[in-house]
Amino acid sequence: MAKDLPLMSDAALTNIHRVTALDEFGQPRETQIAGESALTIYLDKREIVTLMTLGVRPEKLVLGYLWNQGFIHSLEQVKAIQVDWEVNAAAVVTNGIDADIDDKLAHRTVTTGCGQGTVFGDLMERIEAVRLPEIRLHQSDLYTLLGNLGQQNEVYRTAGAVHGCALCRGTEVISFVEDVGRHNAVDTLAGEMLLQGLRGEELIFYTTGRLTSEMVIKVTQMGIPTLLSRSGLTEMGLDLARRVGLTLIGRAKGRHFLVFNQGERIIFDQQPEPRGEHRHGR
Repeated sequence: MAKDLPLMSDAALTNIHRVTALDEFGQPRETQIAGESALTIYLDKREIVTLMTLGVRPEKLVLGYLWNQGFIHSLEQVKAIQVDWEVNAAAVVTNGIDADIDDKLAHRTVTTGCGQGTVFGDLMERIEAVRLPEIRLHQSDLYTLLGNLGQQNEVYRTAGAVHGCALCRGTEVISFVEDVGRHNAVDTLAGEMLLQGLRGEELIFYTTGRLTSEMVIKVTQMGIPTLLSRSGLTEMGLDLARRVGLTLIGRAKGRHFLVFNQGERIIFDQQPEPRGEHRHGR
């Protein structure tokens, strides 16, 4: 993998700030808030989009964004990604891309993604041609994974105002990232997948955010067959999941979850005691 890696800056931000607010008693209290920085992506000197981001892994965010939006199709197409916070810009140099940038910029859909959600070009048509692998998941492993995920969310616990996403394999959390928008966190992990050469079919994707059509589209493009969230979903998100065969699990927290699609892939091997019932018949 090392020989194929593009030349990348290392411009991660520590974007937590101390401020003073008045509490419910009218008293000043020092607390911490999440930062939000603008990052404009330039692809071969063409301005593509401006993202509002926490900036914790900006180079991976840019790489994953370009992949998920269909501007690039492989890591080998990218020569360099250089992020410069003094001008709030990311310059991407490629070896030449097939994408018609003008056409993609002319056909964009603003989505429900927090802060900046945009889907370019013919992604919807391409997504409908995808059929994800059928991977089964044990309920007991799901509970273990949720417990491991509960150890994450460092920025959220400190400052709030962010979404978290994770790449998982079995019960293991491979990588967890937080950002001010859930779509940014997804794209950052997509960039990590490219850089590490990870195979989507062996992974589970977790998000703290709701399961929208944009989330389903991006996870499907990454080739990941299971999407897990502690939040709910939208009707369009469910419709797309049904078309591509994505296992969709929402409201997952503690011992509770709801499987909205591909329920037959869940092996219920650790069912909790039904609510309102007791083992001794009372």
